[in-house]
Amino acid sequence: MDTAAERLEPIEVTVTFLEMKRPPPNYSHPPANLNVALMRTRDIPLHYYRYLMDRVGRKWHWVNVLRLGDEALEAKIRTPGRDIRVLYLDGAPAGFFDINPYQPDETEIAYFGMMEHATGLGLGRWFLGAAIEAAWATEPRQIVVQTCTLDHPAALPLYQKLGFSPVGQKREEVHPLPFEERSASVMR
Repeated sequence: MDTAAERLEPIEVTVTFLEMKRPPPNYSHPPANLNVALMRTRDIPLHYYRYLMDRVGRKWHWVNVLRLGDEALEAKIRTPGRDIRVLYLDGAPAGFFDINPYQPDETEIAYFGMMEHATGLGLGRWFLGAAIEAAWATEPRQIVVQTCTLDHPAALPLYQKLGFSPVGQKREEVHPLPFEERSASVMR
Protein backbone atom coordinates (compact mmCIF):
# COMPACT_ATOMS: atom_id res chain seq x y z
CA MET A 1 0.00 0.00 0.00
CA ASP A 2 1.19 3.55 -0.72
CA THR A 3 2.36 5.70 2.11
CA ALA A 4 0.28 8.72 3.02
CA ALA A 5 2.89 11.06 1.52
CA GLU A 6 2.84 9.19 -1.79
CA ARG A 7 -0.96 9.24 -1.99
CA LEU A 8 -1.02 13.00 -1.52
CA GLU A 9 1.18 13.76 -4.51
CA PRO A 10 -0.76 15.33 -7.41
CA ILE A 11 -1.34 12.98 -10.34
CA GLU A 12 -0.96 14.27 -13.91
CA VAL A 13 -3.85 13.19 -16.15
CA THR A 14 -5.04 13.77 -19.67
CA VAL A 15 -8.76 14.55 -19.85
CA THR A 16 -10.53 13.63 -23.09
CA PHE A 17 -13.76 15.44 -23.98
CA LEU A 18 -16.26 13.54 -26.12
CA GLU A 19 -19.57 14.36 -27.77
CA MET A 20 -22.40 12.51 -29.49
CA LYS A 21 -24.48 14.40 -32.05
CA ARG A 22 -27.27 11.85 -32.62
CA PRO A 23 -28.80 8.97 -30.67
CA PRO A 24 -27.66 5.46 -31.52
CA PRO A 25 -30.05 3.44 -33.72
CA ASN A 26 -30.71 0.95 -30.91
CA TYR A 27 -29.77 0.13 -27.34
CA SER A 28 -28.48 -3.09 -25.80
CA HIS A 29 -30.52 -5.22 -23.43
CA PRO A 30 -29.18 -6.21 -20.01
CA PRO A 31 -27.48 -9.60 -19.89
CA ALA A 32 -30.17 -12.28 -19.45
CA ASN A 33 -28.14 -14.32 -16.97
CA LEU A 34 -27.80 -11.58 -14.35
CA ASN A 35 -30.24 -10.25 -11.76
CA VAL A 36 -29.97 -6.49 -12.43
CA ALA A 37 -32.16 -3.47 -11.82
CA LEU A 38 -31.66 0.16 -12.75
CA MET A 39 -33.58 2.60 -10.55
CA ARG A 40 -33.99 6.34 -10.91
CA THR A 41 -33.55 8.15 -7.61
CA ARG A 42 -35.80 10.82 -6.18
CA ASP A 43 -34.16 13.20 -3.74
CA ILE A 44 -31.15 10.95 -3.26
CA PRO A 45 -29.74 11.41 0.26
CA LEU A 46 -26.38 13.18 0.20
CA HIS A 47 -24.73 10.39 2.19
CA TYR A 48 -25.86 7.80 -0.36
CA TYR A 49 -24.62 9.91 -3.30
CA ARG A 50 -21.26 10.26 -1.54
CA TYR A 51 -21.20 6.52 -0.86
CA LEU A 52 -21.79 5.77 -4.56
CA MET A 53 -19.19 8.33 -5.62
CA ASP A 54 -16.63 6.84 -3.23
CA ARG A 55 -17.31 3.17 -4.03
CA VAL A 56 -17.44 3.66 -7.80
CA GLY A 57 -14.71 6.28 -8.07
CA ARG A 58 -12.20 5.50 -5.32
CA LYS A 59 -9.88 3.53 -7.59
CA TRP A 60 -10.09 6.24 -10.26
CA HIS A 61 -9.61 9.21 -7.87
CA TRP A 62 -13.05 10.77 -8.29
CA VAL A 63 -12.50 13.31 -5.54
CA ASN A 64 -14.10 16.61 -6.56
CA VAL A 65 -17.61 15.80 -5.33
CA LEU A 66 -16.26 14.31 -2.11
CA ARG A 67 -14.64 17.66 -1.35
CA LEU A 68 -17.96 19.54 -1.55
CA GLY A 69 -19.82 20.56 1.59
CA ASP A 70 -23.45 19.60 2.03
CA GLU A 71 -24.85 22.87 0.70
CA ALA A 72 -22.70 22.82 -2.45
CA LEU A 73 -23.44 19.16 -3.14
CA GLU A 74 -27.15 19.70 -2.55
CA ALA A 75 -27.16 22.57 -5.07
CA LYS A 76 -25.25 20.46 -7.58
CA ILE A 77 -27.42 17.34 -7.57
CA ARG A 78 -30.80 19.01 -7.04
CA THR A 79 -30.71 21.09 -10.23
CA PRO A 80 -33.82 20.82 -12.43
CA GLY A 81 -33.73 17.85 -14.78
CA ARG A 82 -30.91 16.05 -12.96
CA ASP A 83 -31.29 12.29 -13.46
CA ILE A 84 -29.37 9.99 -11.12
CA ARG A 85 -29.85 6.25 -11.53
CA VAL A 86 -28.41 3.43 -9.46
CA LEU A 87 -27.52 0.02 -10.84
CA TYR A 88 -28.25 -2.94 -8.57
CA LEU A 89 -26.80 -6.41 -9.03
CA ASP A 90 -28.41 -9.20 -7.01
CA GLY A 91 -30.10 -6.54 -4.87
CA ALA A 92 -26.92 -4.64 -3.94
CA PRO A 93 -25.64 -1.33 -5.37
CA ALA A 94 -23.28 -1.95 -8.28
CA GLY A 95 -22.89 1.44 -10.00
CA PHE A 96 -24.59 4.68 -10.95
CA PHE A 97 -24.84 7.39 -13.54
CA ASP A 98 -25.65 11.05 -13.19
CA ILE A 99 -27.19 12.93 -16.13
CA ASN A 100 -26.91 16.71 -16.05
CA PRO A 101 -28.86 18.71 -18.68
CA TYR A 102 -26.87 21.81 -17.79
CA GLN A 103 -27.45 23.72 -21.05
CA PRO A 104 -30.64 23.95 -23.10
CA ASP A 105 -29.08 22.12 -26.05
CA GLU A 106 -26.45 19.99 -24.32
CA THR A 107 -26.72 17.21 -21.75
CA GLU A 108 -23.75 15.84 -19.87
CA ILE A 109 -23.19 12.36 -18.56
CA ALA A 110 -21.58 13.87 -15.48
CA TYR A 111 -20.69 10.55 -13.84
CA PHE A 112 -20.90 6.97 -15.01
CA GLY A 113 -19.30 3.94 -13.45
CA MET A 114 -19.62 0.55 -11.85
CA MET A 115 -18.27 -0.93 -8.65
CA GLU A 116 -15.51 -3.45 -8.98
CA HIS A 117 -17.73 -6.47 -8.26
CA ALA A 118 -19.88 -5.59 -11.29
CA THR A 119 -17.08 -5.26 -13.84
CA GLY A 120 -16.21 -8.07 -16.20
CA LEU A 121 -19.78 -9.43 -16.27
CA GLY A 122 -20.89 -7.94 -19.58
CA LEU A 123 -22.88 -5.09 -18.01
CA GLY A 124 -20.83 -2.11 -19.23
CA ARG A 125 -22.17 -1.78 -22.76
CA TRP A 126 -25.81 -2.09 -21.64
CA PHE A 127 -25.32 0.22 -18.64
CA LEU A 128 -23.62 2.93 -20.71
CA GLY A 129 -26.38 2.54 -23.30
CA ALA A 130 -28.93 3.18 -20.53
CA ALA A 131 -27.05 6.36 -19.56
CA ILE A 132 -26.97 7.48 -23.19
CA GLU A 133 -30.69 6.78 -23.57
CA ALA A 134 -31.44 8.78 -20.41
CA ALA A 135 -29.31 11.68 -21.68
CA TRP A 136 -31.09 11.74 -25.06
CA ALA A 137 -34.45 11.72 -23.25
CA THR A 138 -33.71 15.34 -22.25
CA GLU A 139 -33.91 16.20 -25.99
CA PRO A 140 -30.56 17.97 -26.35
CA ARG A 141 -28.74 18.83 -29.56
CA GLN A 142 -25.83 16.71 -28.30
CA ILE A 143 -24.63 14.81 -25.27
CA VAL A 144 -21.15 15.13 -23.82
CA VAL A 145 -18.96 13.16 -21.48
CA GLN A 146 -15.37 13.28 -20.35
CA THR A 147 -12.91 10.66 -19.25
CA CYS A 148 -9.30 10.76 -18.16
CA THR A 149 -6.24 8.57 -18.08
CA LEU A 150 -7.04 7.54 -14.49
CA ASP A 151 -10.39 6.00 -15.50
CA HIS A 152 -10.80 2.33 -16.38
CA PRO A 153 -8.74 1.52 -19.50
CA ALA A 154 -11.91 0.33 -21.28
CA ALA A 155 -13.75 3.63 -20.69
CA LEU A 156 -12.56 5.62 -23.71
CA PRO A 157 -12.88 2.70 -26.19
CA LEU A 158 -16.39 1.92 -24.89
CA TYR A 159 -17.51 5.55 -25.24
CA GLN A 160 -16.23 5.55 -28.81
CA LYS A 161 -17.75 2.16 -29.62
CA LEU A 162 -21.17 3.45 -28.54
CA GLY A 163 -20.94 6.57 -30.71
CA PHE A 164 -19.00 9.28 -28.90
CA SER A 165 -16.29 11.19 -30.76
CA PRO A 166 -13.32 12.86 -29.05
CA VAL A 167 -13.35 16.65 -29.52
CA GLY A 168 -10.50 17.79 -27.30
CA GLN A 169 -8.01 17.03 -24.58
CA LYS A 170 -6.29 18.88 -21.79
CA ARG A 171 -3.78 18.12 -19.07
CA GLU A 172 -4.84 18.45 -15.43
CA GLU A 173 -3.68 17.48 -11.99
CA VAL A 174 -5.78 15.36 -9.66
CA HIS A 175 -5.15 15.84 -5.95
CA PRO A 176 -5.92 12.56 -4.17
CA LEU A 177 -7.86 12.62 -0.92
CA PRO A 178 -6.04 11.77 2.28
CA PHE A 179 -7.72 8.96 4.20
CA GLU A 180 -8.97 11.33 6.90
CA GLU A 181 -10.60 13.69 4.39
CA ARG A 182 -12.19 10.77 2.48
CA SER A 183 -13.53 9.31 5.74
CA ALA A 184 -14.91 12.66 6.87
CA SER A 185 -16.68 13.13 3.53
CA VAL A 186 -18.16 9.65 3.18
CA MET A 187 -19.13 9.38 6.84
CA ARG A 188 -20.72 12.86 6.89
